[in-house]
Amino acid sequence: MRMSALRRCRALLRDRRGVTVVEFAIVAPVMGLVLLGGFDIGHTLYMRTTLQGVLQKAGRDAALESGASASAQEKLDKKITDQVKALANNADVEIKRRYYRTFEDAAAAKAEIHTEVNGNGICDAGEPFEDANNNGKWDADGGNGGQGGAKDATLYTVTVSYPRFFPLNNFIGGSNTTKVSASTVLRNQPYADQGVYDSPTEGHCP
Repeated sequence: MRMSALRRCRALLRDRRGVTVVEFAIVAPVMGLVLLGGFDIGHTLYMRTTLQGVLQKAGRDAALESGASASAQEKLDKKITDQVKALANNADVEIKRRYYRTFEDAAAAKAEIHTEVNGNGICDAGEPFEDANNNGKWDADGGNGGQGGAKDATLYTVTVSYPRFFPLNNFIGGSNTTKVSASTVLRNQPYADQGVYDSPTEGHCP
């Protein structure tokens, strides 16, 4: 009796039927996550590349004299939005223009100088600041809003946010929103003399 039971145990140990199903059940979830991750990364990279390309084209067109008007800029912004919506129709698109007198100012994007009183590192509580661009408010990046005028350097930034196509956050945590941004700095066409700022005035933080 014992020998018969022992033989049955040995036969069971040698039996490999059904092993593939068990191995597949172990490997399939991992492979599924890897594939979803690859698809998600691939789509994000494609969105980033497409966004940078259409932004460069719109930025060059906006830098021309014909792109200086508000209506022309709206049309260019719409082209960017339409291209983004073709890849993610539920995306939120934020477009921002900031202009500077030089490329160096645009690259530095330094905050306007303010006198720190309360020690929190923020321009607030009526603290005095130097209004270098004379727009009546403290600018954290030292720039002015809009496309600017002839010969100005314009920082053109587009930020896109949309729900993830693949629910990876349900398995590995993190945000369920994909956020992609692109920016370019281009000098406006020299169709006129460049504007100049008056001497800096003193303002007070809110």
